[in-house]
Amino acid sequence: MLAASAGRYRQFAPPPALRCHFSRLWSHTLRDGPPAKVAIVPDGYCDLLWIGGRLVVAGPDRTAAFPVIRPGTTVIGARFAPGAAASWLKTPLSALVGLSVPLADIGRKDTAEFEARLQDCPDLAAAAMLFARLLEEAAGDEEAPARDAAVIFAVADRGRQISGLLGISERQLRRRCHHHFGYGAKTLERIRRFQRFLDLCRSSDTMPLACLALEAGFADQPHMTREVGELSTLTPAVILDQLGMRKTSG
Repeated sequence: MLAASAGRYRQFAPPPALRCHFSRLWSHTLRDGPPAKVAIVPDGYCDLLWIGGRLVVAGPDRTAAFPVIRPGTTVIGARFAPGAAASWLKTPLSALVGLSVPLADIGRKDTAEFEARLQDCPDLAAAAMLFARLLEEAAGDEEAPARDAAVIFAVADRGRQISGLLGISERQLRRRCHHHFGYGAKTLERIRRFQRFLDLCRSSDTMPLACLALEAGFADQPHMTREVGELSTLTPAVILDQLGMRKTSG
């Protein structure tokens, strides 16, 4: 099951002081009931989470991750803007691929103070508000994100080939992609194409799978089926059903 269909997910624009560092703030409350296998699929981003009384960095993924999260849990998160995470965390994202790491283990000196203040919140709403304020406090000491990383991400997001567009060598491109995204340009392109497919599933209730494949940028439907399966462990048809865009009759 996709994480997006496993509870209530809400996202918010970050306050002005955070917009160059974070693309969105969000919360996700899982449904109560029996534990379910929930897939968190790759998107090219890195997130900072407040979960289980700790601040945790969720590194970029190459394929779907299946974390064990107790039903009814609410996760509060902030999604780093492209190019911001490596600077903020003082860690290349290639060291965090496929990992969830306590922020304290990465070495930020303000982690213990921030966690103590969040633990004192009377409820989740107060914790979400304080979470954003703490990020604003920390942002004052942070450098602006690398501009070239934002350009690389934007090119991949539009479905264009990154190589050759930035006036840098293949070796330089590979090094920058691994530093800012955790993997090379080709992997980033694959992941953003997969995310375009998910966006189309959310916005179209009538488009056939073959048309979805071409619209998302796949060569054909079999190509889409292979890529979606490798990145999510699910089929395109199952994803359409889970996102609620495929209508059944009778």
